[in-house]
Amino acid sequence: MRIVIPSTGSRGDVQPYLALALGLQAAGHKVRLATHSDFADWVTSCGIGFFPIEDGARALHETEAGQRMIGANGDPFAFMRWYARLREPLMAGLMSRCLAACRDADLILVTTTAFFPGHSVAEKLGVPAWLASLQPTNPSRDFPNCLFPDGPRWPGFREVYNLGTHFLAGEYWWQQVRSAVNQARQQVLGLPPLPFLGPPPSMFSEVPTLYGFSAAVLPRPTDWGPGHEITGYWFLDHPADWRPPSELVRFLETGSPPVCAGFGSMRHPAAEEATALVEEALEQVGQRGILLTGWGGLARYRGSDRIFVADSVPHDWLFPRTAAVVHHGGAGTTAAACRAGVPSVIVPFMADQSFWGHRIQALGVGPAPIPRGQLSVERLAHALHTALSDPIMRRKAAALGERLRAEDGVARAVAVVQENATPRQPHPPWPAPKQTSGDHGLRHTVRR
Repeated sequence: MRIVIPSTGSRGDVQPYLALALGLQAAGHKVRLATHSDFADWVTSCGIGFFPIEDGARALHETEAGQRMIGANGDPFAFMRWYARLREPLMAGLMSRCLAACRDADLILVTTTAFFPGHSVAEKLGVPAWLASLQPTNPSRDFPNCLFPDGPRWPGFREVYNLGTHFLAGEYWWQQVRSAVNQARQQVLGLPPLPFLGPPPSMFSEVPTLYGFSAAVLPRPTDWGPGHEITGYWFLDHPADWRPPSELVRFLETGSPPVCAGFGSMRHPAAEEATALVEEALEQVGQRGILLTGWGGLARYRGSDRIFVADSVPHDWLFPRTAAVVHHGGAGTTAAACRAGVPSVIVPFMADQSFWGHRIQALGVGPAPIPRGQLSVERLAHALHTALSDPIMRRKAAALGERLRAEDGVARAVAVVQENATPRQPHPPWPAPKQTSGDHGLRHTVRR
């Protein structure tokens, strides 16, 4: 089959789909990943077809709307509002380029960040569309929508609250993007507008869905129907020929396992202050640290030989060598820390990060999350002390890591696709992915 996966967002929003694409390609399918242009070298170096449907991901995050979105601080309405404002002027272009990327597809795996363009294009082309999600998107009484906080645990009310948040989030989000989506559907695709109240519920409840997380972290809800498959995480391991910097290896070898701290693509408005805060908290608990600056969550600041600073290091290599990980709670980073078998201290900024933070707490593999707006030296030091010294928490984290390392989410997802999807019609072969100037012959491996 020809399979296209449209996805937008940060590297963490794209990397699991690249792992899935590699698994599907290894099973004999032709796969194209349609995403931001600044990921072209990375995707094609893995041997996967690439199509640009949007410009730079990092540049979007650095706009005013992007910074306001990142600074939502757990407010689901603020996050959805600013996310919509960030995407609204891009919608027609996204729809047009998604159409071009998917024109010869047999199956479109629609991601949550490209949901409306992907589904609209599938409707236009008459191509089956499945949802491939890193977060639980189907409504349930077992937990709230991943953008909303946990509700009161009053008997009978919790279930009503949980289910209600799913419909509230869906309707609020739709009203934020309705005008842009419908205009693009009409002008780009020649499709009728979707109803004022949004797509029919069947679009969500009946569409086959692959969930790229583990039932060991979030068990399957009791009220989900068939067709919603929790496969396990889609991990992409570091390239086989990647080598860590020699300075980092020496740092790791000259003392006890350090704490790793980094906030990925979450740019902090006061990165220098945040970096000093993390360093002071590490000092209070007598711990060495590795700081990952990412897209600006922390600054390139070094005030001690007990701190090592790097832009980024593959999580699958680094996290097992640490004592704990301080991070923003993104789905991919949370998965990597859990797989490594070390406790997480989560500092959520926006979106689903608080949801995963509370899951980590509920599983007993990390302390309560600390919202970014409430982060202080004292709170972080206390959370680190718990993560580093609580023997039960550390045993639970190790056990969870062992279970996740035994799972193969990519293989399960591929099997579900092969068992349930059929080609629309025969096509001539796709051309081989074009090697771009940034291709250095790296080979990425999918954990299978």
